[in-house]
Amino acid sequence: MEIPSLIKNPTTRQLVKYAGASGDFYEIHYDTEFAHSTGLPGVILHGALKNAFLGQLMTDWIGPTGVLKRLGCQYRGMDRPNTPITCKGVVTRKYQENGEYLVDCEIWTENQDGERTTPGTAIVALPSREC
Repeated sequence: MEIPSLIKNPTTRQLVKYAGASGDFYEIHYDTEFAHSTGLPGVILHGALKNAFLGQLMTDWIGPTGVLKRLGCQYRGMDRPNTPITCKGVVTRKYQENGEYLVDCEIWTENQDGERTTPGTAIVALPSREC
């Protein structure tokens, strides 16, 4: 079962706001000249911001009655601002454990070329009628 996709369009302005909220002011996330000096093609997104996008994918899907129990990802590729990122996921397992109805999911972000740049997994608890 596929989880409905979430498309994000991060801007450099959003990266600056995220830097302020997270305290991650490494210049590769907002200063093009500095990013170039490190060998990057330009400013790149914070990995943790992409993790947050995946969290939104899951909480949008489970709604107010679900609980996001676990979320994890790996940063395997760089994403750039002003370029759409698609968050996707699939259900890999449904089961009951300790009185909870749990769903395991494989999740990831995808760039415009269809490359998975941030693969991960999530576990959610849902009311029994939704599991």
